[in-house]
Amino acid sequence: MLAALALALSGCAGAGDLGGGGEGQRTITIAIVSNPQMQDAIALSPQFEAENPGIRLRFVSLSENEARAKITASVATGGGEFDAVMISNYETPQWAANGWLVDLDPLMARTPGYDEDDFIPAVRQALSGPDGHMYSVPFYGESSFLMYRKDLFDQAGITLSAQPTWPEVAAAAQKLDDPATGMAGICLRGKPGWGEVMAPFDTVANTFGARWYDMQWNAQLTSPQFREAANFYVDLVRRYGEPGAPTAGFSECGTQFSQGNAAMWYDATVAAGIVENPEESRVAGKVGYAPAPIVVKPDSGWLYTWSLAIPKTSDEKGSTSDTWKFLSWMTSKEYAQMVGEQLGWEHVPPGARQSTYQIPEYVEASKAYAQQTLDAIAAADQQNPTVEPVPYTGVQFLAIPEFQDLGTRVSQQLSAAIAGQKSTDEALEQAQVYAETVGESYQRQGAGQ
Repeated sequence: MLAALALALSGCAGAGDLGGGGEGQRTITIAIVSNPQMQDAIALSPQFEAENPGIRLRFVSLSENEARAKITASVATGGGEFDAVMISNYETPQWAANGWLVDLDPLMARTPGYDEDDFIPAVRQALSGPDGHMYSVPFYGESSFLMYRKDLFDQAGITLSAQPTWPEVAAAAQKLDDPATGMAGICLRGKPGWGEVMAPFDTVANTFGARWYDMQWNAQLTSPQFREAANFYVDLVRRYGEPGAPTAGFSECGTQFSQGNAAMWYDATVAAGIVENPEESRVAGKVGYAPAPIVVKPDSGWLYTWSLAIPKTSDEKGSTSDTWKFLSWMTSKEYAQMVGEQLGWEHVPPGARQSTYQIPEYVEASKAYAQQTLDAIAAADQQNPTVEPVPYTGVQFLAIPEFQDLGTRVSQQLSAAIAGQKSTDEALEQAQVYAETVGESYQRQGAGQ
């Protein structure tokens, strides 16, 4: 599959070449996720080109699922289609250990004013390889929290706890759900993808006391705790969730909530910038923010960061220096200031640099959610994601190479249950089979086979 995808990517010409941009110009090709903050970067990139006339930028903007597949195919096979890639704290440590990425510590050290010590500590650690060096730099960082319509809660006489529980959230969703007026009680992702529905669901599973594997790599997807979490999630979104939930991901839920069609939305903290943008959101100023809901485990928010890395193939082509110029521009202190001044302070990428939270204009614009974002990122514990011990790390993902495929397969089963195509128990039975195959491979490794 990787080879086929790599072959399909071979049509992406111009990566790191000296042609196509005029004599003496180098084209830098960047694979990027098509989230709003990344689209802002593309819109501002002509300013970088004006400051660096020898460099032309070429963006390959892709949806989350497509980006993960194509970037993985290119980097894993050494295809060399991209000079820079947008990845996350899932890929970075694993790919660094595989020798697929350029060590960015020396580049940061010789870039005046870049100040890598300014990165939020949890985010910096998450993007470090086994040697402690950073192999990607954060564009934005996030955890997860609950967004809710304060006006609707007040009208209904509902008060959320400072630390809400999932049963409490479900009760509020039931009370506020009103299909006749197009108001969903809650928006939750149902779209297949290990980075789509599995992200919020995994945090629900964790706090219900579930785990994917026990310490001997025995799959646990049909355990009582996992069944309870899955049935809760599926029932909640089927009864009180948004229309079209099986195809709703981050972007779709963002649109639904921002347009005033849902009373609550549990998702990434980065969503607050979208929700509070008065030019694009009908609910700006009406939203409250609460920690990720819990059940048994006392914290359940995820930790994630979209970051930029340089594949080793870029280094081999001699384009690392020019590529780093752009990466350091897009992840610098100055970039946050530029975004705020030119596009609006709600557009500033959050959760990456501590200095961002010291800009007076941003402090004012983000006062409803900034501290909640920082608290959630600090509370996320990738090393201890579950109630019972597990042989893996990662909150909303398992930090093993197989999870890209395993997580996607399981997500398809969960999405099918949300769509009513099968029961939740049937979905979990099939998911268990997938998980057992992966678990058995680790058991064999442990036995020295």
